[in-house]
Amino acid sequence: MGFDIGGWEFLVIILVGVFIFGPDRLPKAISDGVKMLRQVRQMARNATGDLSKELGTDIQLEDLHPKTFLRKHLLSEEDEAALRKPLQGIYDDVRGVADQVKRDASDAAAAAKNVGKATAPAPAAAPAPAPQPAVRASWDDVT
Repeated sequence: MGFDIGGWEFLVIILVGVFIFGPDRLPKAISDGVKMLRQVRQMARNATGDLSKELGTDIQLEDLHPKTFLRKHLLSEEDEAALRKPLQGIYDDVRGVADQVKRDASDAAAAAKNVGKATAPAPAAAPAPAPQPAVRASWDDVT
């Protein structure tokens, strides 16, 4: 967990600390803050360790998010695959269309660059492929 603090932000934090705690108590306040942070981290490690022992599996702190926890520890791989199956075909179709759009855009960009260069005649464009009928999923496909 990294903090992106620049020089000015760090200077402002130090000045606020000096104003709040005073120059005499600021080092003690920083020391107490660091100790508290270490204790909170240790408590989190202990909690995840205890939970791992109780459940009989390895749990990381990120796994405590409810969605991640359910997916990782309560659903089997077959259950997860069954949940993903109805959307996989749609995902594949969208991915294919996106790839085609990307190819068409790069072809158009290349053609636009060649328009300015009139040294050679442009090759004839290939005919566009015939549109394919949309795939409709029925309730029987899902179950």
